[in-house]
Amino acid sequence: MRVILYCRVSTEKETQVSSLKRQREELYAMAAEHGMEVLDCIEERASGYEVEREGLYRLLQYFSSEEAEGLLIQDETRLGRGNTKIALFHQLQKLGVKIYSLSHDGKLEISESDSMVLQIVGIVEEYQRKIHNMKIRRGMKKAVQNGYNPANNLSNLEAASGRERIEFPIEEVVRLRRNKLTFKDIAATLRGLGYDVSKATVHRRYQEYESLENKE
Repeated sequence: MRVILYCRVSTEKETQVSSLKRQREELYAMAAEHGMEVLDCIEERASGYEVEREGLYRLLQYFSSEEAEGLLIQDETRLGRGNTKIALFHQLQKLGVKIYSLSHDGKLEISESDSMVLQIVGIVEEYQRKIHNMKIRRGMKKAVQNGYNPANNLSNLEAASGRERIEFPIEEVVRLRRNKLTFKDIAATLRGLGYDVSKATVHRRYQEYESLENKE
């Protein structure tokens, strides 16, 4: 299994720096013990409540591009604290990442309270997706009634004749785009979620969505 090691401390204090070194050594030992291939060891000095960490972006990129399947951490607090921890657990869960921790000497066991919160987040996200898709369908129907032809926004229409339209969550594309991700990165993220899409397809569908939103 290809894995990423993630180590974090919150300050520059000497005791914390030594903790960072200890985390790294112990995680490498754990990976070796289980026959795992370490692709990268990411080390950060940042608050666990902070979500805008360069190391986290690197971490998620490995999994969204399917370069790695597993994550090794000392314990769940190294990944994050509070809402940041829940958000990261949710994202990693969606990407199908297997998380291992030193504290559990194997697969990370999420607490009952965290598990309950993740279930609630998943339910809320699913209903948000349904509501958003309903809004898109209403917008499309209204636009067509007003003379809008979606085919006008599709390039190379003749070349694509008969090709099955790939379905993927456009609301996820919009969310990632608003977080300043490129269409290449968004396509990689969607492939990590199981949607076989190209950058061009994501870009085109996003333009369709923007056009509908503007008309509505």
